[in-house]
Formats: sequence, structure tokens, C-alpha cells
Amino acid sequence: MMKLFTVLLASSCLAANAFGPTPSTAAKTRTSGSPALVSGLRKSGTAGSSVLFRDASVTRGGAVPGWAAYNDALDKSPLPTKALTSLFGWALGDLLAQATFHQSNAFIFITGGAFDMKRFITLSIFGLIYHGPSGHFFYNWLDSKIEGTGGKDVAMKVAIDQIIWCPIFMTVFFTYLGLVNGDSLATIGTKIKSDLLTACQGSWKVWPFVHAINFKFISTKHRLVFINGVQIAFNMFLSLIGSKK
Repeated sequence: MMKLFTVLLASSCLAANAFGPTPSTAAKTRTSGSPALVSGLRKSGTAGSSVLFRDASVTRGGAVPGWAAYNDALDKSPLPTKALTSLFGWALGDLLAQATFHQSNAFIFITGGAFDMKRFITLSIFGLIYHGPSGHFFYNWLDSKIEGTGGKDVAMKVAIDQIIWCPIFMTVFFTYLGLVNGDSLATIGTKIKSDLLTACQGSWKVWPFVHAINFKFISTKHRLVFINGVQIAFNMFLSLIGSKK
């Protein structure tokens, strides 16, 4: 679990650094002014601001390729864009969970057998049809109810996310896996009773720290791409638990 925490913390820092503003960007923004798209999102002290994410309209060395196009897609079609973002995050998370890179430059599957395509597709679809859409509506709702980014506001959001949303999300996750596998409701109930607390405890050891950054510095529309960037490692943990017999 400590290794998982280290990986997630490192992923969080790398995600923030990848999209974080550079000094030259800040200076350029002060002198030239923010474009309409960005200025509308960067209201000081609200969940609409995203100080860790760069201005998509400014071209610079090291900028993420396609970042401007992705922001445009978030503005025009937020729901499908976030759903596809989560599909990619969950697909990559399970791919890494199933395989580890060996010193011989060959992929060795953790399961000890062939790549489990059914599991890969099942988890990828979960990201598409539930994680992305539910995250879109949940975080929009949460930010509309608690708009600030002060310490108290961030703490309240983290508490709601982890105490209320986390158990709901995990329950849906295990139910979905059970239904896809053709399990009976009794079997699904047993799985939830057996693994729900473990999954939530894993979340509580990591995500409060990640969401403190998320709710403090990331705008509402960017929450899911930030979460997916960090969650790839956590999805490895979830996919392993979800596939445990």
C-alpha cells in the first residue's frame, strides 16, 4: 500500500507539473491579457479557476500536444469528452495492472496466463459509461454547492467525496462487475460485503491528499483529466481487487 501511495503521489505531482504554468507563461498572460475562454474559467477563489493548468491558447516548448483541442472539446461536448477520458484512464490502468515490464523487455502478465481481454474491455467500458459521466455530474454538482477553494471549502469537498461518494462509487463498481460476469445478486452482495471496506480504505489512504490538490487548484472542467492522470495507478489497484475471486 505504501508503494501504491508513493506512485499515486508521484503521479499527482507529475500531472500538476505537466500542465502547470511556467514563469514565461505567467508574464505573457499579465502583459497580453487572458483570452475569453481562459479568463472566464480563472475567477480567483472559485472552483472555476485552474492555476495548475496552462493557458491552452499559448504555444510554448513543452506544451502538451492537443491540449488546446482537448479544452475545446471539453467546452463543446463535456460529457462525451470526459467519458472518453475515463475510458482511456481505465483501459491503461487495467493494461498496466495485468502486465509488468520484465528486464528481458517482455511483458509478463501478473495473472500468470494470457491477457484477459474480457476484463480489459469490461473495465474500459466502466470508465466510459459510468466513471466519466458520473464524475462529470457529481463534480459539477459539488462545485455548484461549494464554490470556494479555501481550506474549509476544500476539506468539505474532500469529506463529501470520500465519505459519501466513494462508497457509492465502489458499490456500483462491484455491482457492475458482478452483472457483467453473470453473478447472482447474492454473490454480488457477498462481494460487496467482502471487498467494499478494503476498496474504501485504499481510497482513504490516498485520495484525500490527491483531492486536496484537485479541489484547491483544478477547475471543474479539468477535474476528470487530472483524476484520470493520477488514477491510472489506483485503477490498477481496483482492477486487481475487482478481478479477485
